[in-house]
This record gives sequence, C-alpha cells and structure tokens, in this order.
Amino acid sequence: MKKILLVITTYLISPLLFAQTVQVTSPDGKIIVSINDDKIPSYSITLNSEMVIADSRLGLRFKKAAELGAGFSIKHSAKASKDSTWQQPWGERKHVRDNHNELTVTFSTHRESANVFNVKFRVFNDGVGFRYEVPAQKGLDGSIEITNELTEFSINNANESTAWWIPSRGWNRYEYMYKTTPFSEVDQVHTPFTFKLNSGTHLSIHEAALVDYAGMTLKQMRGGVLKADLTPWSDGILVKKKPNFTTPWRTIQMSENAVGLLNSNLILNLNEPSKLADTSWIEPGKYVGIWWGMHINETTWGSGDKHGATTSETKRYMDFADKYGFDGVLVEGWNIGWDGDWFYNGDVFNFTKAYDDFDLKVISEHGLASGVRLIGHHETSGNVTNYRDQMADAFAMYQQHGVRQVKTGYVADGGNIKRIDDNGIVRHEWHDGQYMVNEYLHNVKEAAKYQISINTHEPIKDTGLRRTYPNWLSREGARGQEFNAWGSPPNPPEHTAILPFTRLLSGPMDFTPGIFDMGFNGLGEKANRPQTTLAKQLALYVVIYSPIQMAADLPRNYEANLPAFQFIRDVPTDWQESKAIAGEIGKFVAFARQERDGKDWFVGALTNEEARDISLSLSFLEKGKKYQAQIYRDGKEANWIDNPYEMIIEQKTVTASDLLLLPLATSGGAAIRFKALD
Repeated sequence: MKKILLVITTYLISPLLFAQTVQVTSPDGKIIVSINDDKIPSYSITLNSEMVIADSRLGLRFKKAAELGAGFSIKHSAKASKDSTWQQPWGERKHVRDNHNELTVTFSTHRESANVFNVKFRVFNDGVGFRYEVPAQKGLDGSIEITNELTEFSINNANESTAWWIPSRGWNRYEYMYKTTPFSEVDQVHTPFTFKLNSGTHLSIHEAALVDYAGMTLKQMRGGVLKADLTPWSDGILVKKKPNFTTPWRTIQMSENAVGLLNSNLILNLNEPSKLADTSWIEPGKYVGIWWGMHINETTWGSGDKHGATTSETKRYMDFADKYGFDGVLVEGWNIGWDGDWFYNGDVFNFTKAYDDFDLKVISEHGLASGVRLIGHHETSGNVTNYRDQMADAFAMYQQHGVRQVKTGYVADGGNIKRIDDNGIVRHEWHDGQYMVNEYLHNVKEAAKYQISINTHEPIKDTGLRRTYPNWLSREGARGQEFNAWGSPPNPPEHTAILPFTRLLSGPMDFTPGIFDMGFNGLGEKANRPQTTLAKQLALYVVIYSPIQMAADLPRNYEANLPAFQFIRDVPTDWQESKAIAGEIGKFVAFARQERDGKDWFVGALTNEEARDISLSLSFLEKGKKYQAQIYRDGKEANWIDNPYEMIIEQKTVTASDLLLLPLATSGGAAIRFKALD
C-alpha cells in the first residue's frame, strides 16, 4: 500500500484594492476550481474548459455572531496533494485510490468579531468536495447557532439541463418516485441531486461525512441557482455547534457521461478512516426473512393467529437458510409493541421482551448449530427516546444470543420524530435534522460496542460514513421493494434504472430484491406488484449494491424455481472490483463486479419500460483466460405486464475479447456469472 502526502506551497496574499482569485485543479487537469473574493467569497468550476458551476456564493450566518461571508477577502491560501490507496474491510471494491489536490483558502475581515474562516477544497478526477472550517474566535466562542448556510451551486446554462430528483422536507422522508424534468421545474430537493447539462456532462450534488450537522437539501432560487437548505431543529435553529467546528463536505461528482458517475469514489474518499480497530466481526452476506409474508398479508407483525414471528416459523426459515447457503434470518414482529396500529406505537415498544410464541434462546441455538445467525430487528415508530433508553440492554441481549446484525426502523412521518428533551417536554424533529443525524450515529457507535452491525431503515441519507464506521452496513433511504406489495402505485419500471445514478451514488441500499412470484395481487399494469421480469429481479443483486442482500420472497417460491434461484445462491455481496460498463439515467444500466479475493465476475443489466438490446464488452475479464458465462436472461416473449417469468438459462464460453449481446424485455434484465475455467 502506497501513501504520498506532499504539501506544495503556501501563498500569503496582501490585502489589495482589487479582487483576488486562486485556483486548484484535479490531478488530471480536467477540473479547475477558482475561488475569488469579488464582492463576496465565491467559487466556480470548469470541466474540460466548460463552465459547469458559475460564480457561487460561500458563507454562513448565525443567530448572534456576524456573518462569515460578505465583506471578507482572501487572506492566504495553502495547497497540498495526496495520492494513496486504502483498503475497505468490505465494499464494492477492495482497494480505493485517493488522489486529489487540495486548496485551503482563508478569508478574513477587519471587523472586531468573527473575522476569519477557511474553506478547504479537494479536487479529484471525479469531482470536487469543499467544507467550511471555522476556528474559535471572538463572537464565536460559546454556543453557536447557525441560521443560514449561504452555499450556492450556480448551474451554468441550467435551463438546458435535465434533472432527476425527489422532493425534500416531505412527509415520506426519502421514499418518493423520482421525477425526470427540465431543471427549471426543480424546487426543493434531496441529495444526491443528479442532472445532465446540454453538453452531455453529468453532475450530482451531495455531501460527505455528515456528522453533528443538519442534512443539506437544495432549493432553487433564481433560475439555475441552487442554495443549501439545511433541515432545522424543532425550534427553528439549523445547526448548534461549539467553537472550532467544521461542516460536512459539499460534494459535486462530475463526469463526461452517465456511466462515469457510477465509478466515482469521491464520497468515500472524503470520509475519515475507520475508527474501529477490529472489524473482523463485521460480516457481509445474504439473508432471508420473515418479512415479505407480512407485506402481502399472509402473516402479521402483531400477535395472533397469523403472527409471523413465531419460534416454529423462525426455525423453518433457518432450516431453509442452512439448506441453501444463507447466512442469516431476519425476524420482524418478535417483540412487544406490534399489536394495534404499530405506526404509532413508539411509546410502547419493548426491545428486550418477546411475545410468548417467540423463544429467543431456542431460536438462536437452533440457528447457530448450523451456522445461521438470527438477524435482529428494532422498530422505533419514531420514538427515539424510548429506543435510546433501552438500546444498550437490547444490544447486550442480542450479543448474548449470537446476533451480529440488527435492522433498525424509524417509521414516522417527516418532521414527526418524537424525542423527550432534558426538561421532559416532547419535541418533534425531522429525520435529517441535526438531532437525528447524531441519533443515528449514536445507534451505530453503541452497536459496535457489542460487535453488532446496523442496517438502518427510514434512515438519514448515506454520506460515506461506512468508511469511518464499517459496522454501518446498509440502509434504506429510497423507495424499496416493499412498495411493490402495497405501494399504490408500485415502483415503475424506470425506478431501478434511476437509483444507481441518484440514491446509490451515496452508498449501499437495502432494496430487498429477489421476488419470484409477481402475481400475488394478479398480473397486469394496474396490480400492486413488482413491475419487472424475473430476470430483472436477479439483475438487481448486481446492479443495486449492498454488502447484505436479502432473498426477499417466500421460501416456497424459491423452491418452485430452483434453476433461477441458483443465481441468488451464487452471487456474492462483497467485491474485489466494481465497474459500471453501460447506462443512461432512467433508461438502462449494467454493472460488472468481481468477487472479493476470487476470479469470478458477475454482471447485472436492466432496462426501463422499453425493450432494448445491450451489447457489452467483456474487456473487464482477465485477458488470456476463459470463462463459462452462466446467463439468466429474458425469454423471447417475456414482458413485465403479463409474461414476467419467461427466462432463458444458458451457458457459453467467453473471453475478454468478446462482445455479449443481451436482449432485454420490457422492464427486463439479465444476470450473468462468469466462472473462471483456468
């Protein structure tokens, strides 16, 4: 592993009567960031000589202290460069190269208070990150309350751009269908926010290392100007800090084409290295669960005749997992609190007391005897104080029974997270406000004490913290498979052709793929059901990255189609390398991934509602070697509406010099294992 850190130079700039400009470029020279102090501190960005971000404002405002921004000029700047490679304990690739140039710009004013702040820029070949660094100083030396972050992203020629987005500050958190619109129709949006300029350049704005700060959404002001719009506390303050603070990184991933966005490491590289000294207990893998039956109304979360989380049913799932090589069994609805309308049961959930028909000791012993671990579940219904009060005891109990992973849930409308403050007063917060940013991270840190990993549902968005806390395995944070059971409407065919270019740019998603029975509510266009072919369900295991993947359907549906089920059994969840090899946002996408520390490669390709032929170069395979391509693809007459099951399973010998033509049905797909032959 190599590591090179070189500080190049520091520039001292004397106060002048005219504007100052300093620049920093990407290592390949294609991206140039310019920072100036003409009237207000601002920055601009070019890619391949194209202005993509025009002059955009920088600064912060406070409840008591003076603004950091207007009236400030560049005092000095310092440059540094880094080129190193670091290793992930698990991930979409084992080794990650961090190659960037850095520029730290100090702005100052001659006012008596709040007279200095830094903006640090890091420029990679795949984009730009910048953050504010505010040292302790007069006026910012006690409790600091931020009332406005002035950061802007002024998109050049925005009126000619196309955007893919979901609304922010809404009741359903991040779980919306993506809109594809002209840039002019964008209002208030979540990040990652992805758009395509008329030139073909693709950009996505997000943030990295979101710690102890409010989540950033974006609001379009005058045409083409996006402003950071931080999610407030219940009292209206945006961020509450102590002296000498930094903000999360504001990130702009950029590429000459759509596929380039998918191969970016920028978000991970802007996070700190792991804070966990030992990560050997963190286990990627595949699981099944007592879950889908509840969504299609065969069983219930609550107790009674149809209760899903029983000792006998869990043991049956564990036997299935053991037979077919799965690592764990997720069980929801096992603990006291699910009876009645559990959406509002946050006050009564008990995280250590099970229903009478669920014997945790017997179940865990049954599973561990065959190497199948119980995957725990904690649903809070948005009452985070009730959960925090029980969290340590709950994790300790799980650890005693060999549980290594816990799925948490925070089902509550946006803005309705319930907490009890220090005075016993009920407050209601947003899922992506500063309070909950800290609460989610507290959960992950607490779990690590008990060697437990976390899969967060109804989460704060991913910002790459899996690098710093590798036990934060995955999270939801978008419309997942469950909406295909009762979504009304379910996810449209284009949904999983948009997710890789938007939500998945931030990190792994627990989408829960693998539904084999599409007709539980009948087939056709209007039924609540997965709007995909069976082959597309298989492709999702490669396209939608997560180190933990669920085989979400019922065991009987897999045993009724073991030939197709074989791909789910074979596909890994931990990778040596990942490469996006084709795609256009909302239309189609194809990924190739190599198993970690192995020779086999896997490909997943899928399309929207349009049937299409995709020709894939196999140049990612090792040259000079032969592979057996085990192909699962749509049949000739397959379509998602009334013939989703027709699938061809075939084998052929291929090499790195071959092209592979894949005919994809409407909302169809293909999944391939390339098994090394020598």
